[in-house]
Amino acid sequence: MIRLAIPSIEEDDLAAVREALASGFLVQGARVADFEKALAEFIGVPHAIAVSNCTCALHLALLALDVQPGDICVVTAYSWISTANVIELCGARAVFVDVEPDTFNMDPDQLARVLDKLTADKDTAGRVKAVLPVHTFGQMANMGAIRGISMLHGIPVIEDAACALGATLHGRQAGTWSAMGCFSFHPRKAITTGEGGLITTSDDALARRLRALRNHGLDPVSSTPDFIMPGHNYRMTEFQAALGSTQLAKFPRILAARRAGAENYDHLLAGALLQPPARKAGSEHVFQSYVTLLPRESAPRRAEIIRQARVAGVELQVGTIHMPLTTYYRQRGGHKAGDFPVTDDIAARSLTLPLYEGTTPDQQAEVVQTVLRLLN
Repeated sequence: MIRLAIPSIEEDDLAAVREALASGFLVQGARVADFEKALAEFIGVPHAIAVSNCTCALHLALLALDVQPGDICVVTAYSWISTANVIELCGARAVFVDVEPDTFNMDPDQLARVLDKLTADKDTAGRVKAVLPVHTFGQMANMGAIRGISMLHGIPVIEDAACALGATLHGRQAGTWSAMGCFSFHPRKAITTGEGGLITTSDDALARRLRALRNHGLDPVSSTPDFIMPGHNYRMTEFQAALGSTQLAKFPRILAARRAGAENYDHLLAGALLQPPARKAGSEHVFQSYVTLLPRESAPRRAEIIRQARVAGVELQVGTIHMPLTTYYRQRGGHKAGDFPVTDDIAARSLTLPLYEGTTPDQQAEVVQTVLRLLN
């Protein structure tokens, strides 16, 4: 089976985890602090706060902005479901924005329309607490436009950068464009800690609040234990951080391999029925996933194509989730097909091909041959 994704776990990773386990110090200690420091330096921010996973990171970012029941957060329509779920878990309401047809990222024009409508309505004006764009599949959203539109309304931005460690826009790293950025170290990401997440910020007050919120409300700067707010237990373990540190050391190599693999897929798909992912000028894509688009006439057969490809030894997957049309959000917001036409189209046609550091050119050729055969 040509797998969709396999993390780059090597002997140095295993040794680091063994050492952490053998030490007896297992939860949020020196290894976590070292991992945070290395990531802060890599991304270029003063503060990096490690947590259990990216869902926790997003949840804490909203809590740090004091998102409460009755509030509204504006979010892309096309993402893994946790991007919207964390809003609802704060008691707030997710309001969705359609995406661009080429990048699958939040459409700034649609964001402007949604924010204008919300802030002009006396029932919703003043209730919008955050905008959450996603750097979909590892390509950054148009953060200059999104941030500018949000600032006009005085609304902070949180980047869902789960897929985007190392991605840049005009030379500036993901996670540095907004109040906070949230990253994932899930096994399908370029580097992994099993599960694991990170929040970046340049705001000292937000950093202190985030560190308290992840650790039961414990004041991170007090010389004696003191609890300054109700908090969660969203801490990262020492063995996760040990794995993350060795993974981060090999990240440039892993990222280069992913980009080379994406270039090879582009070459293999030149002129084919399967549409390769677009790249925006000034954007450095990290290809957490290589997501193509099926021809529209083939979209109804996607589930069968995925099944038949697996039988042939190739693991494929859809892109990600049309969040407004899932059962909960459809019922919650009264959403229907046609409300988000670009997301409707992308979600129906997206197809993810296998891509990770160990994917070989021969495997990629087999993947493409398999998919194109099933399309005919």
